[in-house]
Amino acid sequence: MASQPPIEPPAVIGILGGGQLGRMLGQAARAMGYRVAILDPDPDCPAAAVADRLVIGSYDDIGAALRLAEASDVVTYELEHIAAGVVEAIEAVEPQVPVRPGRGPLLVTQDRLDERRFVEGAGAAVAPWREVRSAADARAAADELGLPLRLKLPIGGYDGRGQIRVVTMSDLEGAWERLGQPPGAPLLAERELDFEAELSVVVARAVDGEEAAFPIARNVHDAGILVESLAPAPISVDVADCAAAVGRSLAAAMDLCGTLTVELFLMRDGSLVVNELAPRVHNSGHWSIEGAATSQFEQHVRAICGLGLGSSAALAPTAVVNLLGTGPRREARLLGVAAALTDPAVHLHLYDKRRVFERRKMGHLTAIGQDVDEALAKARDALARLAWADDDRQEDER
Repeated sequence: MASQPPIEPPAVIGILGGGQLGRMLGQAARAMGYRVAILDPDPDCPAAAVADRLVIGSYDDIGAALRLAEASDVVTYELEHIAAGVVEAIEAVEPQVPVRPGRGPLLVTQDRLDERRFVEGAGAAVAPWREVRSAADARAAADELGLPLRLKLPIGGYDGRGQIRVVTMSDLEGAWERLGQPPGAPLLAERELDFEAELSVVVARAVDGEEAAFPIARNVHDAGILVESLAPAPISVDVADCAAAVGRSLAAAMDLCGTLTVELFLMRDGSLVVNELAPRVHNSGHWSIEGAATSQFEQHVRAICGLGLGSSAALAPTAVVNLLGTGPRREARLLGVAAALTDPAVHLHLYDKRRVFERRKMGHLTAIGQDVDEALAKARDALARLAWADDDRQEDER
């Protein structure tokens, strides 16, 4: 295959999705001299502030996606909720506008059942699982897999949504209705694992197959939402090397060009089990903005544009804590920023979301330390100084 010429600045990078990941991708692209076009249904999406062009359209709007492609030299996506038909339509455009990653990685990771089959086929471990289509199937799966287990929607669901925890057989009653599914619809039944730690690895893979894995992150979730990440993870070299190898092998197996994030469970016997895949930059890689020689966002841009990959080496022990919304939906106004940033090792990233509500991802704090425990303590201390204003709250309260 003939080598493909690099896509150099001031080319236009089109991004399907304008959330915080699209925003940070756009910031990295603009720092390198690229122009940025965004497709999103919300004209006030977080990425709008960094877009040279904003195309308003839903994630299944082929017409809007083709308008984005017409303005772009390469297209990527920041979330898996993009309709596969949208990517397929862009890939059929003449002259060709490459979509990186393409339709294949999207299809693999959109459906949890297909994802499990892909991971197993690539030789990596997943939690014991079954496809179930009825209460009888679910009871049989519970007997075979053991309790507790999780019933999950194959498609959709994010940050812990779209699943039910099954502790007793009675929890299966009305499961399809509670998940908003008609009788007979497929669900994923998966054994709940007793793990030691949650890990993730972000792997970049370039057009020519060059790969670079970032140091492994250790993560903590609360009700399915990532709340803390530490990198490099305090794990053995053998475990870290094994995790990186899993990430590289899965990226190669899906012939990915861009970024793949692999979420893993570290089991108590030292083995690794794949939890989820994301063919994109990821919340657990935000530490790399301050903590790595090349951020995951710049690395993604370099990969999809055919540039040489940057060093993924860690610069210092780093911690990230997510800044979540609290309370009812209202205008977003953050209090305590000056107090949170009194420590020069702490950095604040706000996503410019106009409305705040309970548990919405609004931003994150990153801290550098002598070790990851010190970095985490700094980040937690800064987070404790922040609060979302009530509608009638005054700035001078904190």
